[in-house]
Order: sequence, then structure tokens, then C-alpha cells
Amino acid sequence: MKKLLLSILLISFSASTSIASNDDNRLDNEKIKNLISGKRIFLQIPFGGEFPLRYAHNGTVYGDGQAVGLGRLLAPKDKGRWWVESNKLCQKWEKWYDNQMICFILSNVKDDKLTWIRDDGRKGKARIE
Repeated sequence: MKKLLLSILLISFSASTSIASNDDNRLDNEKIKNLISGKRIFLQIPFGGEFPLRYAHNGTVYGDGQAVGLGRLLAPKDKGRWWVESNKLCQKWEKWYDNQMICFILSNVKDDKLTWIRDDGRKGKARIE
């Protein structure tokens, strides 16, 4: 049951949107590292709210969904590894996404906002803190 709920949750975070891909704004390896390392990224989620991810300088990424009320439904926290390759932000979680590697193309929208496109084509928006 927890696995099913987590799958539904993660799919809802990455619900397709009408974000246009603009290659001119696509971030390269160096820009991604500088933008992400040591920062918290807040993924916009359907139905309002944000889901925080923290990208540590040492390559560890932490996710915590308790702020959006997931504590009672499933294991809302996870950690994994993050790295940058081929101009994509890649990550591999210990539990989430069945421990599979996933990568994202990031595009800078403006200031502290960005858009992302996951390898499977799902798109979303995020805010950088």
C-alpha cells in the first residue's frame, strides 16, 4: 500500500504541464552544479504547495514530504545521490522511484524559478532557495 501511495504521489509531483522547452535557456553542467549545490529546491505540486528537496555539496539529496502532510500516508522522507552529467541533473533515491536513476533537463526561467523535464518527458516547475 505504501508503495502504491508513493507512486501516486511522485507521479502527481511530476504531472505534465504546458511548459515549453527552450534550448536557449537549457542549463549546462557547470550552471546546474552552481545552481543546485548547497540549495533547497521546492517542487511545485498539484493542488498547491511545494515539496522541498535539499541538494548537499557532497552529492547527497534529501527529500521530506512531511511539510505537505504525507507523514501519515507513507515514508515521506528519503535520501539519495545527485550528480550532473550530459547537461542533466541526475539522482538516485534509496527508496523513491524504486532506486532507479532519473535525470532532468533544467531550464532557467528567471531569478529563483526554473523548469525541468524528466527523462520520461514529464515536466514541472520549481523554486530555488
